[in-house]
Amino acid sequence: MKLLVKIGGALLDQEASRRRLAAELAAAAGDGVQMVVVHGGGKQMTRFLAERGVESRFVNGLRVTTPETLDAVLKVLAGSVNQELVAAFIAAGARAVGLSGVDACLTEAESMSPELGAVGRLVRSNPELLELLTSRGYVPVVACVAGDRQGRIYNVNADQMASVCAAAFGADRLVFLTDVQGVLGPDGQLLPVLSAADCERLIRLGVATGGMQAKLSQAVEALHKGVREIVIAPGGEPEIVRRALAGEAVGSRLVEESTANG
Repeated sequence: MKLLVKIGGALLDQEASRRRLAAELAAAAGDGVQMVVVHGGGKQMTRFLAERGVESRFVNGLRVTTPETLDAVLKVLAGSVNQELVAAFIAAGARAVGLSGVDACLTEAESMSPELGAVGRLVRSNPELLELLTSRGYVPVVACVAGDRQGRIYNVNADQMASVCAAAFGADRLVFLTDVQGVLGPDGQLLPVLSAADCERLIRLGVATGGMQAKLSQAVEALHKGVREIVIAPGGEPEIVRRALAGEAVGSRLVEESTANG
């Protein structure tokens, strides 16, 4: 099975959480799963900038990325956050390799808006490097930084990075490990199973907003491009990886067909 897991930056901020998730994922990779990991790090980025007197500014939930901010993105996301996670995987026995989307043009981006600075919209993913590494038993750990053929570097949304890479890699399953329980309905109750149409309806009605809106939008794209199943799961729960892969009712499961709720 091909699996892509996206880990939210909040789950990586504490060493104990980082090591637990790396150990759980390493165990899954050891069972013959070809695994790619994509990670965020917005919380770490904000803290790094604040410590240097730089205020983080957001437009529609996206971090305005000045040259100074982009330098911090490379130092934090592709640097410390990425390498700390790689080290946790290696401590758990996995053959992890740290990458960003810039490497071998793994993901190519274009400027999203001059107002946002060096924030990129992904236009394609080239999965050859992921296929080469996973076929040899390595676990690629990918930071949400992308480039283009002219040598420009972009800060990109980690959920979009996960969705685009999952589709290009031909992942059977995409798992978002987050700091929330899953997708909530209008009454605040957890929705265990949703179709792509259900996700679009939650966005249209304004039920899914902010980070969850972005996550569902990217999940729908991945479903449309052939990823069979997506799980949005609470990464803080013990044994969450094993439980999610075993098909237990954890978090929210997203599938393409509207009959999923039937």
